[in-house]
Amino acid sequence: MTRRDLIAGNWKMNASHLEAIQMVQKLSYRLDPEDHERVDVVVCPPYTALRSVQTVIEADHLRIHLGAQDVHWEQAGAYTGEVSATMLEKLGVGFVIVGHSERRHIFGEDDAVVARKLKAVVAAGMTPILAVGETLEQREAGNTDEVVAGQSRSALLGLDADQLGRIVVAYEPVWAIGTGRTADPDTAAAAALVIRAALAELGEAEAAESARILYGGSVNPGNIAAFMAKREIDGALVGGASLDPDQFAAVVRYWV
Repeated sequence: MTRRDLIAGNWKMNASHLEAIQMVQKLSYRLDPEDHERVDVVVCPPYTALRSVQTVIEADHLRIHLGAQDVHWEQAGAYTGEVSATMLEKLGVGFVIVGHSERRHIFGEDDAVVARKLKAVVAAGMTPILAVGETLEQREAGNTDEVVAGQSRSALLGLDADQLGRIVVAYEPVWAIGTGRTADPDTAAAAALVIRAALAELGEAEAAESARILYGGSVNPGNIAAFMAKREIDGALVGGASLDPDQFAAVVRYWV
């Protein structure tokens, strides 16, 4: 089964709404129509820039998808500072990152919280990008497979086969996030196989084969081609390199 590549940029807590407008415009100038035929390109600005980026994408008919970095699991209520999946969907958001290691380890989100967020995204008709990955201590203890499979099963349990087939999972080893260190392509591919096997346990094998599995962790123009050469890897979740339109375009155009 052929899966369409997906490259998503997680801008984290960077860029004002004015800077975000410039970034997405510059990115669009650096990509050709052929690039969009081959790759789904997603940008995930901070909440304050979502409306501005959405307006640019729609007004200029850009073939760039809008994503969000996080979400709350409730549709509405007394949750000061939070944003619901319904609100994001109304802004034209198509993808939402859930379970990023920074949410898990800085803000204390456990598997149960991640699962609730993911279900809210699916219920709103958007596509979750579920981030899973082990810490350095877990890796050194030989628990990588157990951690990534467990995080995947916990978040995706209860989805039907159709929903599972549309899921995006990003393998992001915690020790490689923002550190300049990366997993080698073979390690990333092995983790992708573990994740796909976990998906197969939850639904039909065909659904597991349809889901897209990305690699994330200090991805840049110099290493993306090696990861994309692995058939088990369907794209990347890009952090720092996505803040520079030139670098991000080079990641998207990894085959050039």
